[in-house]
Amino acid sequence: MSLGRDLGMAVAAAGLCGSLFVLRAQEGPRPTFRVKVDMVVLSFTVTDSKGKYVNGLKPGDFRILEDGIVQRISTFAEGNRPPVQVLESGAVRPLIEAPSQAGAADVGSDAFVGTNVFILFDTSNYMYRGFVYASDAIADFVRGLDRADSVAVYTFSRNLSRAASLTRERAEAIVGLRRAVAGDDAALYNALLLTLRDAAKVPGRKVIIVFSNGPDNASMVAPDDVRAVAEDEGIPIYVISTSEASRDPVSSGVFRRISTRTGGKAYFAKTWQKQVEAFEDIREDLGNMYTVTYYPRANPNEGFRKISVEIPSDVAKKYRVRARPGYRPRGGF
Repeated sequence: MSLGRDLGMAVAAAGLCGSLFVLRAQEGPRPTFRVKVDMVVLSFTVTDSKGKYVNGLKPGDFRILEDGIVQRISTFAEGNRPPVQVLESGAVRPLIEAPSQAGAADVGSDAFVGTNVFILFDTSNYMYRGFVYASDAIADFVRGLDRADSVAVYTFSRNLSRAASLTRERAEAIVGLRRAVAGDDAALYNALLLTLRDAAKVPGRKVIIVFSNGPDNASMVAPDDVRAVAEDEGIPIYVISTSEASRDPVSSGVFRRISTRTGGKAYFAKTWQKQVEAFEDIREDLGNMYTVTYYPRANPNEGFRKISVEIPSDVAKKYRVRARPGYRPRGGF
């Protein structure tokens, strides 16, 4: 499939409705339609006043609100631990034992075990100088991922290359990475949109890690359009850039905006040591991340819905929650 057609399909998919309409035969001659609301996947971290991760919190410790409306948590997971189903009573049980009822039938028993990590590696001509160091830093990161994590390696310059499909085989991912060759212009936002489209098809928790020098000089899509797709899909984006922010303020501003609005982080690592440190920080982030799912309660707002994560206890007043600020519900037919 050509890049233009592939990208066109991704753009179209970003605008398609995500609500599922199921046609059911009734006793009468006229059919009726039932609307099934999309499940929301929300990943976030909690840190204390010193920036240390807060672990061991339970589903009952959190209050998830959407436009001020309290949501009922459906599933809950911490780090790479197996997820649990949260019952109406507030009790929890392993998801694998959950009966096939509304909600449970849509979530596989291992859907939220580990993280699906999509690495998007800039192999454009901007990366000539640091290409080898960047490749080594990515390989070390892949080797150090938790055993429960899956990883895919994509590379891009003007075109996107799916160097290694999502796998738990670290050697396979690294082989794909090592085949990358630097050269040509950079179409980062095109590649990021295509990566988002692939990641959105995978159930469970997923993140995208972009390693790019910036700037983008060949994309057909705007960065804020890509950011909106990531925001709506609930996919955190982490960006590691080797450029100093002062040298490329446009790209650095976009990187910060994309990462902040999706619940990720942006790093500006001028040396290969700093690149390694950035990857280590991301790996630690993934291991300390909470992930919840819920089915939104009735809400007339068809525009941007604000999500907030609260920890009501007095002890948590100084805690900081980092999560995406919200999303736009997908339109209906």
